[in-house]
Amino acid sequence: MSTDLRNKYSIVGVGYTPQGKVPGRSAASFYLEATMNAINDAGLKKDDIDGLILYRDFPILPGDAFHHTGNVITYSLGIRPKFLSQEAYCYRTNINKAIGAIENGTCKYVLIVFAESGRTGHRTWTDEIDLFSSKPYDEYAAYGNISAFTNYAMFASRAMHEHGTGPDLWAEIAVAHRKWANLNPNAIHYRKPLTKEDYFATPFLSWPFRALDATASTDGGRAIIITTTERARELKNPPIMIRGYGSANDTAKGWQLTPGDPASSAAIAGAQAFEMAGLSPKDIGAAQIYDCYTYTVEATLGDYGFFEKKKARDFLTVENIGPGGAFPVNTGGGLLSEGYYMGMTPIAEAVMQMSERCGDRQLGVIPGTKLPEFMLVSDNGGFYQSNETLILERGK
Repeated sequence: MSTDLRNKYSIVGVGYTPQGKVPGRSAASFYLEATMNAINDAGLKKDDIDGLILYRDFPILPGDAFHHTGNVITYSLGIRPKFLSQEAYCYRTNINKAIGAIENGTCKYVLIVFAESGRTGHRTWTDEIDLFSSKPYDEYAAYGNISAFTNYAMFASRAMHEHGTGPDLWAEIAVAHRKWANLNPNAIHYRKPLTKEDYFATPFLSWPFRALDATASTDGGRAIIITTTERARELKNPPIMIRGYGSANDTAKGWQLTPGDPASSAAIAGAQAFEMAGLSPKDIGAAQIYDCYTYTVEATLGDYGFFEKKKARDFLTVENIGPGGAFPVNTGGGLLSEGYYMGMTPIAEAVMQMSERCGDRQLGVIPGTKLPEFMLVSDNGGFYQSNETLILERGK
């Protein structure tokens, strides 16, 4: 990736909503609230937003309201963006599109938002069915592969064979994330401790995965705003600069990658981000990883080069990645224990940490930790087929 874009763009606002189980709210209401909260957080006006991206638009749940970007959201906000995108697929291109729309002069401020009433509406990622229907969706159903859960379970079982990892390692990840969530009042699992014994007492849903290996759906929304660093310096929050960026997409599912081939989308996007940033894994002080499943954390950090894959157990321990550890991972609890806002969960937490707004879980406040100069953020789409990687730097 070109170094010409290094630190040229920044994230300037984050929008949160109530989250968890929030009955009586439509997805559209969360979209609007998250959007306005991000605008207010950045110190902007709604008319400043000339680019709007709905991060991922899922099929509307029974009983929910129609909320497509082109009418309900933009009309309710009272804005007329020059650039409008409503993502209906799982490949990750949001940051790429936002930067591109600003770089080519179309936009000045691009807002990316995701919202959902998935918990109240009972959208689930663990049921042994297709995400949106009761019918298997491809020919792999003949082999028992009938859901997102089973796709990732197959991916994880491959790692058990190739790298010697397994549920004992994923228990470390689940417990570490829950420890972070217990420091985050916004998290759906705040004040809900989890032990390794609890993890192993949970039955398998699709071997080798238990329910605790998967994220749960959440009601609520999350939004961010991207602009140039030059404009960001005029706003109320210190700019959180995009030091490095990478993007890659593949048609192969994670478990279909050629044996021994390290070139997953995460590996490719990560290498691009490190090259653009002029950094390596040893320069990164913390990471916010897209953790739709516990194994995704192992796969992503391994593909980024933070550890040799057969030595994952030495790195992915509660003591190392949990509160007080040398390499904090998913400091808000991640998708697993904070809330499912897709790629907005890790990127929002990274911005909040880098701008020192995380309260009891703030790096540099927790004993034994420090606020890192550089933080890595991953976004993962499909069945480990798509990746966007960010390396963020605090503005001086």
